[in-house]
Amino acid sequence: MKIKDKINLDAKGLAEHGPITIVAFGDSITHGFFRGYVDYDAAYPNLLRRRILEVRDYVPVNVINAGIGGTTARASLSRMEKQVFAHLPDLVIVCFGLNDVNGSSESYLDSLRAIFSECQRRNTDVIFMTPNMLNTRVAEDTPAQYVDYAAKTAQMQNSGRMDAYIESAVALAESMGVAVCDCYAKWKKLAEEQDVTMLLANRINHPTEQMHALFADSLFECIFGDGFSTDKKLDSSMYKEN
Repeated sequence: MKIKDKINLDAKGLAEHGPITIVAFGDSITHGFFRGYVDYDAAYPNLLRRRILEVRDYVPVNVINAGIGGTTARASLSRMEKQVFAHLPDLVIVCFGLNDVNGSSESYLDSLRAIFSECQRRNTDVIFMTPNMLNTRVAEDTPAQYVDYAAKTAQMQNSGRMDAYIESAVALAESMGVAVCDCYAKWKKLAEEQDVTMLLANRINHPTEQMHALFADSLFECIFGDGFSTDKKLDSSMYKEN
């Protein structure tokens, strides 16, 4: 059953088909890293869960955070069974790229292809959510121990390397029939008018809480669309003996 159908289940339907389960599979962005700390409540997987419950509070929604800071799509292939599919998800959100850009584009694309293919083989819905931009400059308040890396990531962003990685990943997803939630494109649009480096909590690659909200809202729209009804409520939770 598709998640768009599950969200409209009544009490009888929930008893038969159970709650909604979403797994967010990614790196430090999904994990919930900000600037020297982790905040799971403020990270997009939890914000998405709260966003859904705001409009459908009687449907249990479990969002499993399977993000691991510092990892890549390639390194994450070995943990898919235990950390993703063991939860029997209705939907898998895939978000990699910020660390993958340090390696080869072939490795990145081959790994995404393997992830998407495995979801499709199991008939599990999958969304590729493109990540945020990297920093475009070395900000004055960049943590001292990361200044050299910040210069490297800024070069990868400004040279077009990051753009090329994400564009090729989007093309791959679309060619495989995988839904794309293109948040990177939204960041590029923002970059036309403001300094997006200041939208990164660590001034390198970790979005601020405000930008995690953009991820969550974008995912909600991607999953449910603009025509989602918000007026359905459960009449009663009182036990009734047959």
